[in-house]
Amino acid sequence: MQLAGLVRRGNLSDLIMDTVRNMIVDGRLPAGERISEVQLAQQLGVSRTPLREALARLSHEGSLDAIPRIGYFVRALTIGEFDEIYSIRPILDPEALRLAGLPSPQRMKLLLEINERIENARTADAIIDLDDEWHLELIADCPNKVLVDLIKQFARRTRRYEIALMRERQNVLTSITNHKSIMRALRRRDLKAACAALRVNCTTGYAPIKEWLLRRDAGLAKPGTRQSL
Repeated sequence: MQLAGLVRRGNLSDLIMDTVRNMIVDGRLPAGERISEVQLAQQLGVSRTPLREALARLSHEGSLDAIPRIGYFVRALTIGEFDEIYSIRPILDPEALRLAGLPSPQRMKLLLEINERIENARTADAIIDLDDEWHLELIADCPNKVLVDLIKQFARRTRRYEIALMRERQNVLTSITNHKSIMRALRRRDLKAACAALRVNCTTGYAPIKEWLLRRDAGLAKPGTRQSL
């Protein structure tokens, strides 16, 4: 796996982050394992400078635990952590939309375009990037920037769980449909209904991700397997 020659957009650190995050989800980097920077750099075909940057960012988002003077360790995907962090977005996002108010026609057009790009995307990482972009665009006019920063923080924390979700085409289609429901309510200028639809959108991933975690813990979710999108 040589990543350096694959960079077309973004930077190498982003690509390393996506790759290592997927390795954790697939079980290729088991929970509790210490990251060997030398071995991983060789495996990915990258230098240690962008690798270290990526590992630091993965630690910041909660995918790795950093122990000073020792290194990075893979943080386990657990139902307990998932329950705690996934229940926050259905509270934060609708409140941010309520404060943002009805989007402008220009923003509505952009939301539609992003949703279409989600439908055409073919990798879980690309889909999650676009989904995050859609949600942040939806609340771009929110005056409470602390609230928006919290949403960004929880988006980073839930990303490694959502990789498994967005590998399943049906879950992608559900997300797209939910976005359309939110936009229909906004076109009717019904902000309350849009907030309610957004709350639904933030909760529909819970059951399939929890089922995947249970199967993973039981050894039924095979490492490295994924359904094509």
